[in-house]
Amino acid sequence: MGLAVYAVAAERGWIGREEAGRRTRTTLRFLMNSHQGTEPDASGHRGFFYHFLDMRTGQRAWKSELSTIDTALLMAGVLVSGRYFDRDREDEAEIRKLADQLYRRVDWRWALNGGALVCHGWKPGKGFLPYRWLGYDEALILYVLALGSPTYGIGPECYSAWLTGYRWKTIYGHEFVYAGPLFIHQFSHMWIDFRGIRDAFMHGRGLDYFENSRRATFVQREYAMRNPRGFDGYDQNSWGLTASDGPGRQRQQIDGTTRSYFDYRARGVPFGPDDGTFSPWAAFASLPFAPEIVLPTIRHVHASERTGDAPLLGASFNRTFRTGSEDGWFSTDQVGINQGPIVVMFENHRSGLIWRLLRGCSYIVDGLRSARFSAGWL
Repeated sequence: MGLAVYAVAAERGWIGREEAGRRTRTTLRFLMNSHQGTEPDASGHRGFFYHFLDMRTGQRAWKSELSTIDTALLMAGVLVSGRYFDRDREDEAEIRKLADQLYRRVDWRWALNGGALVCHGWKPGKGFLPYRWLGYDEALILYVLALGSPTYGIGPECYSAWLTGYRWKTIYGHEFVYAGPLFIHQFSHMWIDFRGIRDAFMHGRGLDYFENSRRATFVQREYAMRNPRGFDGYDQNSWGLTASDGPGRQRQQIDGTTRSYFDYRARGVPFGPDDGTFSPWAAFASLPFAPEIVLPTIRHVHASERTGDAPLLGASFNRTFRTGSEDGWFSTDQVGINQGPIVVMFENHRSGLIWRLLRGCSYIVDGLRSARFSAGWL
């Protein structure tokens, strides 16, 4: 996401194009030259990277897994870099070359581990994790990238297998492919313009994934307005349940009700989990889908921030949790995976920059066509 933000920053004049290119080139050089292998302190293996890397050494941090989804998100940003820096200059030519090499190096077939579905990850000395990407989730971008690879591409039967896990639901009068956390309805849309293009499943339902995310956004706001669990702070301008930090694992007795709280959890609507923690950034990142309800939320949170009644934009908070003050619990972290979607989706709403760049990427187009997307700009 940071790589995509460099492109937005250069386009908007927040930093110079040369500075954005320098930062991008430095990042891509590290990714290409960092050690790939089965050693537990490598940076990655078979083109994939570990979920967390040490900021000083670039090596695997903690005992994290080789992450297929985090590598997919990284490669989406890598491809944006290769498309944005398109000038006939030596430094930008190097960015394009590195971006192409990094993407083509990822061995998606290996990540199938003999099955039809991509595994979540792999650990040195232990092998593949027992979980696979099945059903509607943030892995839509992963499957498109894996299908489009000219070196280690997977087959369309893998995408068909992924579709078998879909859940179609009607919630508050909205019919859509269900996923509870809001980020699931956003992460693939940061990169791909799904307006007007449909796969076989969506052809059968008469809508596209963009409209699907629009409906999910309205469901999120409606849930906050109904507030079925009676948490403090939920209303038409305070909503957005997604993966986020929380107050921590503990219980409180509040007004005769026992409240249970979580730490980091993928919170969702309407079936939970929900402990009263919501994330304005998640609402903000739905701007392209439903500006008529997101813009008032942005204005409300921004006004509250200026008067000192809300945390920094993009944080998560819980008004129900009791801390000895009336303000509840506020996240003290500013996380890139929360901040990145705000910048990228705001820019997609304003100009469609990231969407345009990747509409012209042959790997993305090939991946979508292999998944049998058609119509619209395809």
